[in-house]
Amino acid sequence: MRTDVFALRHIGPRPEEKEQMLEAIGAASIDQLIYETLPDGIKLQKPLNLEPALSEYEYATHINALANKNKLFKTYIGLGYHESKTPAVIQRNILENPGWYTAYTPYQAEIAQGRLEALLNFQTMVADLTGMELANASLLDEATAAAEAMTLLAGVRTRDQKKNRTSKFFVDKDIFPQTLSVLQTRAIPVGVELVVGRAQEFDFSDEFFGALIQYPSATGEIHDYTGFIKKAHDLDIKVAVAADLMSLVLLEAPGKLGADVVVGTTQRFGIPLGYGGPHAAYFATREEYKRNIPGRIIGVSKDMNGDRALRMALQTREQHIKRDKATSNICTAQVLLAVMAGMYGVYHGPKGLQYIATKIHRTAATLTDALENLGLYQLNSGYFDTIRVKADAKTVRTYAEANEINFYYPDEDTVSIAVNEATSLADLNKIISVFAEALGKEFTHLEALKELNAVPDLLQRESEFMTNEVFNSYHSETELMRYIKKLERKDLSLNHSMISLGSCTMKLNAAAEMLPLSDARWGGIHPFVPVNQAEGYQYVLKKLEEQLTEITGFAATSLQPNSGAQGEYAGLMVIRAYHESRGEAHRNICLIPSSAHGTNPASAVMAGMQVVVTKATDAGNIDVDDLREKAEQYKDNLAALMVTYPSTHGVYESAIQEITGIIHEHGGQVYMDGANMNAQVGLTNPGKIGADVCHLNLHKTFAIPHGGGGPGVGPICVAEQLVPFLPGNPVIKTGGAEAITAISAAPWGSSLVCLISYAYIKMLGATGLKESTEAAILNANYIKERLKGKFEVLYSGEMGRAAHEMIIDCRPFKENGIEVVDIAKRLIDYGFHAPTVSFPVAGTMMIEPTESESKAELDRFCDAMINIRKEIDAASADEPNNVLKNAPHTLSMLTADTWDLPYTREQAAYPLEYVADNKFWPSVRRVDDAFGDRNLICTCAPIEEYM
Repeated sequence: MRTDVFALRHIGPRPEEKEQMLEAIGAASIDQLIYETLPDGIKLQKPLNLEPALSEYEYATHINALANKNKLFKTYIGLGYHESKTPAVIQRNILENPGWYTAYTPYQAEIAQGRLEALLNFQTMVADLTGMELANASLLDEATAAAEAMTLLAGVRTRDQKKNRTSKFFVDKDIFPQTLSVLQTRAIPVGVELVVGRAQEFDFSDEFFGALIQYPSATGEIHDYTGFIKKAHDLDIKVAVAADLMSLVLLEAPGKLGADVVVGTTQRFGIPLGYGGPHAAYFATREEYKRNIPGRIIGVSKDMNGDRALRMALQTREQHIKRDKATSNICTAQVLLAVMAGMYGVYHGPKGLQYIATKIHRTAATLTDALENLGLYQLNSGYFDTIRVKADAKTVRTYAEANEINFYYPDEDTVSIAVNEATSLADLNKIISVFAEALGKEFTHLEALKELNAVPDLLQRESEFMTNEVFNSYHSETELMRYIKKLERKDLSLNHSMISLGSCTMKLNAAAEMLPLSDARWGGIHPFVPVNQAEGYQYVLKKLEEQLTEITGFAATSLQPNSGAQGEYAGLMVIRAYHESRGEAHRNICLIPSSAHGTNPASAVMAGMQVVVTKATDAGNIDVDDLREKAEQYKDNLAALMVTYPSTHGVYESAIQEITGIIHEHGGQVYMDGANMNAQVGLTNPGKIGADVCHLNLHKTFAIPHGGGGPGVGPICVAEQLVPFLPGNPVIKTGGAEAITAISAAPWGSSLVCLISYAYIKMLGATGLKESTEAAILNANYIKERLKGKFEVLYSGEMGRAAHEMIIDCRPFKENGIEVVDIAKRLIDYGFHAPTVSFPVAGTMMIEPTESESKAELDRFCDAMINIRKEIDAASADEPNNVLKNAPHTLSMLTADTWDLPYTREQAAYPLEYVADNKFWPSVRRVDDAFGDRNLICTCAPIEEYM
């Protein structure tokens, strides 16, 4: 075996095993299997035009050389991004640990108690610091969190406001420019009118339903908004506050000032800058708005024994369940980053955070004092970490960049400086020396920080925070390391066994792809530095855009959307802009087949479109006659079709080119959901099937880890006519000639994790990418064959083949009293995460093995499913006390003195021989979902409950 071919390490089945699998499914070769699976008319006629594949060693050398092209200046730009210190214990045990980064979204609570506890810590920390009753488990970035706040406040308008169609939303002009840009993008399609002005001059009137203010403001100034909020409330205007979480250690909590929603980023809680992301945003609000809060909430419930158990609460708000009635299209959170930020809070505790925040503030105050001693004027009277100096910006910039320092220059007479946790005394002296040089003056070196305070007296924090035991227990590295390991042991991740989730693609996240993420040359760059300081990044991002453009058969790519949900939204907004440019702004009908990805309808509604669902045939395919009829019916207003290919039913539909042709014939554009792109790469592509735009889930097809529910990246690739409308950024020029406003905060979204997909493509090359797709199809069809006769596969292609995933029907087992959820819970006893349950068809399971799973692992999974089928056959609807209904079985059950169940302990815990060799023990029994929703608790218990 060649040891220098990455594809042989990435793809699970060995060459000789592929032969055995092909024989089992009755195909003479991979080529025959692909012929029987993929419609002939959409196959690519030539290989992808990509550079030759690199070995892992060659790639390491290559990426190291590119890292050296990045210039690591000391950066004080601020604008919501600050250098921070990632504690090594968190970097090594979470960021670099596949036990944390390969986990799936914690829908299956019994095997996710560790992550759920880490996220509960995050929610508690955010709720405490913001002074709010309720926080979610993270959003994508501060700008999108602010946009979600606007949407929530529109959703909770009073009855009179809704009746009067009150639609104005006030935004203070001293907000981050990237936040304003995202607000502009989000407001237009949902009929919100943004009014931007100075909060101090706001003319309160009943035309407004909400307002957004920044605390401290983008200029660094701290304003007392208590009066503003009270006046707003008197007129039923609700107020959202975008707050710097670190500043809230010293500043009074926005909740105490009367805020209705508080949003921001947790990036400065130990998360690398990463040229813009990924970072976990936070969202906190009042409990009365719990049904409207976007994203995920972790709640406390109980299990079958009545013991405490955590779960994702209020899941019925999620957009793939509520579809076009969802409160948001936010699917991907930033779980891995939220876990890190929460652990930063656990490690430092309230006293450690007070030390860090006080040091940051004293650094800013000491700098102000020193610059004023040089004769300069500092504009901010009250501030936390950001000061504004009146000076000749051009001259200062020349000296600063010569000394490898970046400041922010809002105008030609102002220099803005935002200090941070990593700003040392030596750094402070260097900053002062730049101004002294620019002024031609001498200065006295500082020997220590001065005990100065520029936080206004009335706004100094008095309320306690983070009093819970968890934030006051793990302050040595040994203790935190053990706490992290304790939580990790409660979770089933990809480092334990296959996660065969249909539509979610849990493939290998190769270590060679992940290693650069720990390198400061990639992690330490602010998203708004001059692009010539980020040459390494610029090369990687441009090359990745070219690679994805080639793979999709389109004309250009934008990497800005930082989740699949954002990608869906971005694609539709680009289509919307295209129609407007042609004088056809009235086109607002979006056709969505019932077999499309479940997140699509919510995205279409957010983009201001009206959803019309088209039918599926009994075989699970798009009903072409119904589609044609509806396209004809709505031809004057048809904006788009959203189609998933292969369909969510796991089939390559042969009529796809006819379908896309119908839409074009009636004036619409075709949006292809990239959820199943891993079944296309190298074999066909969206351009070939006739689409105009697609989003890609880099966290699925292109190997970015799921991280327990994020990070994700959802770039969009577009045909020639849509290129001018690719999204821009207000700080750094990006996007098309007629760019829509920003989709996410950073110019290139979550740039740091784009390195992973770049590596994946570089090391696989055209041949390896195609082989990966073929192996995914082979693995799926092998499972289909092995389960034949035990589980019915609902849909298959015209020649009886599955695509990369399949749906098995579990509804007939109701005769035995067994539901699909019972099978899901029983799989835990066999050491497996369940496939996707009841989506897209209730009572079914969708299985997707991915190319990186070996034949041995596929066989283990199939053995488990076949044995579960025997257990189903033995079950009776009259006797619910059986091994499936009681699953999963915990260690405490197995070691209890009494055992009064009608089957043996061995049958419960070790149903097959292989299980004993690598047993995963769930830490709780089956969780009571309804109890958790009825009694919503989503923060840690106060310390008094432990005493």
